[in-house]
Amino acid sequence: MQRWHIRDIILVTIIAIFMGVIFWVIGPLYAILSAALAPWGLQPLANEILIGVWVMAGPLAGFVIRIPGAATLGEFLGAAVEMFLGGTWGASTLISGAVQGIGSELGFAFMGYKRYNWLTLVLSAFTTTLVTFTWSFFREGYSAYHVGFLLFFFVVRFISVFVFGGILTQLITNLLSRAHVLPNLSKN
Repeated sequence: MQRWHIRDIILVTIIAIFMGVIFWVIGPLYAILSAALAPWGLQPLANEILIGVWVMAGPLAGFVIRIPGAATLGEFLGAAVEMFLGGTWGASTLISGAVQGIGSELGFAFMGYKRYNWLTLVLSAFTTTLVTFTWSFFREGYSAYHVGFLLFFFVVRFISVFVFGGILTQLITNLLSRAHVLPNLSKN
């Protein structure tokens, strides 16, 4: 397995700072979307729609850096940046970042940190969705919802996580590779 080098630490930090700023910017959008969905009692749907953005640092760091722990570290540091910028959720953002990072990391771990392809991104999106949804089930009171509503939330969450943590991660990685920012990325 590859070891961490100073270049990797710098790269995960750059990803985290960039994504942390995006996380922070998305906070007000979440508030607006949540308020817009409130008349129909669908405020929690705002989280499901936008969570893909909030969990994107993990799969992006894991897919670009390709070292065990990169997804967890990238997501956690991104959450720290959001918190230090004055994000809405304060220090609890760090817990969410750790949970989200672990969820993303599991997808890479299940592939043995050896394959970095669409299957890995789908698996990472699924494990992220599963872990974060379980967290939401207990932390945010999702246990009070009807099973059909929960299934709808789960599907929306998976789509969001896959679009941002899968498709967009692949596109960004391709662009960085073509720009020779990420040399020696194998196409496995």
